[in-house]
Amino acid sequence: MEALLLLFSFAVVLAGALLFTNAVEWIGHKLSVGEGAVGSILAAVGTAMPETLIAIVALLSVSEGSEDVAIGAIVGAPFLLGTLAMGLVGLYAYLYREKRPQGVELNAHKPTLERDLLFFLVLFALGGLLAWGPPTVVRITVGIAFILAYFFYIALTLRGGGEVQDEETLNPLIFERRAERREDPGLTLCVIQLLVGLGAMVGGAHLFVEELLHIAEDIGVEALVLALILAPLATELPEKVNSFFWVREGKDSLALGNITGAMVFQSMVPVGIGLIFTAWELTWTALLSIGLGVAGGLLAYESLHISGRFKLPAIVGWFALYTSFIVAVVFSA
Repeated sequence: MEALLLLFSFAVVLAGALLFTNAVEWIGHKLSVGEGAVGSILAAVGTAMPETLIAIVALLSVSEGSEDVAIGAIVGAPFLLGTLAMGLVGLYAYLYREKRPQGVELNAHKPTLERDLLFFLVLFALGGLLAWGPPTVVRITVGIAFILAYFFYIALTLRGGGEVQDEETLNPLIFERRAERREDPGLTLCVIQLLVGLGAMVGGAHLFVEELLHIAEDIGVEALVLALILAPLATELPEKVNSFFWVREGKDSLALGNITGAMVFQSMVPVGIGLIFTAWELTWTALLSIGLGVAGGLLAYESLHISGRFKLPAIVGWFALYTSFIVAVVFSA
């Protein structure tokens, strides 16, 4: 029964992702937001919320070990995005290279991609360095700076987010159910579809987490493993699924912006919350996840920004980074 619910939750996430990606493209078009900014802000923040909410709920909990769960969720999400998510999107682009107009070449807004990766690399690495015990006032001050810096990032991205997506490249809005769908659906209907899609993704992701917790309890997996691996894997499914649809259609700015924008958000806002409201005492597994996540970001910078293409060695490298972490955690447990 638990396995069936697990599959059902994944199907809900998929359906929600279809609604969400379709709606967010239309909203970005109607607001005249550049394609890079649509992926890095609108799509990324919306689908990054489930993981952030899990961390906040854990911090508010008085249960023993809840702070460890929060920290695991905070550092686990950007690590997963910088390794497994990148690898899956790259693999999907490689598998669909014959159907993509640009093949394995990257067709993305490079300034946005570079800005996302640089913000992530600097701030996620800094978050790891702050685990070495700076004074409390320094840690809290830096945490506040992390959160404020995200608003600066939003301003930069909106100012230089690339060209607005051409309406001719947009698929019809799914919620427009007339026999002949309007070429220009109303903004209200687009927002309703986006909220329904986001709700389906959040609900599906949380059901996925619950069933994973039940299964993990049955097989005796420790809570730390769930915090660092299983919870981020479940709650970050929306980013990966949305990007699959976009990269298959050759919309690399949206596909990668959805990933890299979430990497920026997760490495700034949740990390900032962790620095402010926890002692930020990271275990070796948490520090390892930060180190491997930074390595995945460096690999993305070299392969995607500098080389401008999805390279098979880079795809293998992203999977290797994620797998090495899983192996390390399993053997340590």
